[in-house]
Amino acid sequence: MPNTYEFYWDTDAEAFVEKMADAYKRFWNADRKAKAKAIGLSQSEVTTLASIVESEQRRHPDEWPMIAGLYLNRIRKNWKLDSDPTLVFALGDFSKRRVYNEDKKVESPYNTYKYLGLPPGPIRIASPRAIDAVLDHKKHDYMFMCAKPGMGSYHNFAKTLRQHNANARKFHQWQNKEGIH
Repeated sequence: MPNTYEFYWDTDAEAFVEKMADAYKRFWNADRKAKAKAIGLSQSEVTTLASIVESEQRRHPDEWPMIAGLYLNRIRKNWKLDSDPTLVFALGDFSKRRVYNEDKKVESPYNTYKYLGLPPGPIRIASPRAIDAVLDHKKHDYMFMCAKPGMGSYHNFAKTLRQHNANARKFHQWQNKEGIH
């Protein structure tokens, strides 16, 4: 679990692992385990999804429960996640500000434009707050999201592909105007 821990210089590997395991067990209490089970995900899968949610929205954690709900809707409907952060991870170019259709052809189990379900592991270390956002996700009918034009970094959510395409057109026009490649 990401946190601040105090260790002394003479802490051996066994004591280190024990302390980390204890922190993990304390975090994954009965309530969190029950919530994970209720949404049909293992603790590892919740952590992987939380890493995607947190990567999708780095500026506004208040949007995490909404994004988590959207991804859970896609998983329930057996849709691909189509997550830009997983694609950036698969490409290994973390400076990338814009993904293109050509990028979606990369061969990687982390390419959620190509493969169904969650990738094989997290794409970053998920914070406890992001994990809780997945466990306490917002229930809604949204299936699509696109960043809003401007530098605010919030998202427009949509229930239909038609609504999403309209949102995406506005965002791409803004990116082009700003010279974001």
